Amino acid sequence: MVPLLLELKARGHVVHVRTLPAYVDHLRREGLEARPIDARLLDLMHRDYTATSIKANLALSTATFTARGLVDGPDLRAAIAETSPDLLLVDINAWGARTVAENSGIPWAAFSPYTPPLRSSGTPPFGPGLDPMPGPLGRLRDALVRPLVTGAVEKIMLPGINTMRADLSGGTLQPVRGVDDFFRTAPLLLVATAGPFEYPHPDWGPDVRMIGALGWEPPAEAPAWLDALPDPVVLVTTSSEYQADEDLVRTSLAALEHEPFTVVATLPASKEAPEPPAQLPANARLERFLPHGPVLDRAAVAITHGGMGGTQKALAKGVPVVVVPYGRDQHEVAARVVAADAGVRLKRKNLTPEKLRTAVREALTKTAGARRVAAGFEAAGGARTGADALEELLSPARTA
Repeated sequence: MVPLLLELKARGHVVHVRTLPAYVDHLRREGLEARPIDARLLDLMHRDYTATSIKANLALSTATFTARGLVDGPDLRAAIAETSPDLLLVDINAWGARTVAENSGIPWAAFSPYTPPLRSSGTPPFGPGLDPMPGPLGRLRDALVRPLVTGAVEKIMLPGINTMRADLSGGTLQPVRGVDDFFRTAPLLLVATAGPFEYPHPDWGPDVRMIGALGWEPPAEAPAWLDALPDPVVLVTTSSEYQADEDLVRTSLAALEHEPFTVVATLPASKEAPEPPAQLPANARLERFLPHGPVLDRAAVAITHGGMGGTQKALAKGVPVVVVPYGRDQHEVAARVVAADAGVRLKRKNLTPEKLRTAVREALTKTAGARRVAAGFEAAGGARTGADALEELLSPARTA
């Protein structure tokens, strides 16, 4: 979201941000008015990786987001009282804050860093990562599968969502009847993606704007050792919120140990992540945290768990990807990588050194697709397009 906030600042707006404590100083140095979020949110970590079924996984995720909502909602209410804003911009993941924004009477928008689970004709139901299937057969498949997927999701999610909405609004907001309704409560939804990576959605309407990928990293010098690494480089990325995906790093190191690549891998920063292996292959570098931008400038391929941030950051630089989805929205991200011919999807159950090595070699042939995606992100306009849309909310025509 930071490039969008900086664009608003450049246009003369005063921007107040509530964010993770680790980023407060970074944002202040960028000229933004930053404060830390409620510290209780830091203890509400996802435990979905402990689930043994898709249903249990979704239930754990829903419980985490609703528990956070009961904290981030009042946190936003306090920020509103402190700053008296003319406009609110709320992350789509902050369920309670979005509820408070909806109930505030202040013009507001939501920001989605990933494809939101909105229904769209011609697009498979969101969740399992089904490949698009055009024509009558595809429409039939989607019509049969959609009620099964959507029904199961809504049965798990809606009770907690509506209880949270009632608690935070004092009962003034109506219950939402579906997941699609819940994610479309904002008058404007900015989505940080664009075609050809994202599927066409002609029926989403003007309240949903795809603005392309937004990339930002805290300003930092590129590590001195990076210049000394021989090309080509393969970047391996894992989830920034722990997901038990460190086997992706281990398998990557084993798969590429004798290949003509330099492997740079990052492990989750979470305290729950295990310690990195003591012995590394001679062609590997392992870091807890590293800004990916300088590495991607040197990279031929990126191997990722399929998180939207890391995947799109690679594609925005024209770097093809190997995606090994673990859960959450990652199966959908992987399906879009395949549809855009910008990389390779490898199922987690097939994650072996041999198959991953083959996937990396295939991904090297997908550079043209990755560059098409990068061009699509650029054409969407990014922060400028997003800021234009937000300023429309403040115009007399929109607020009358």
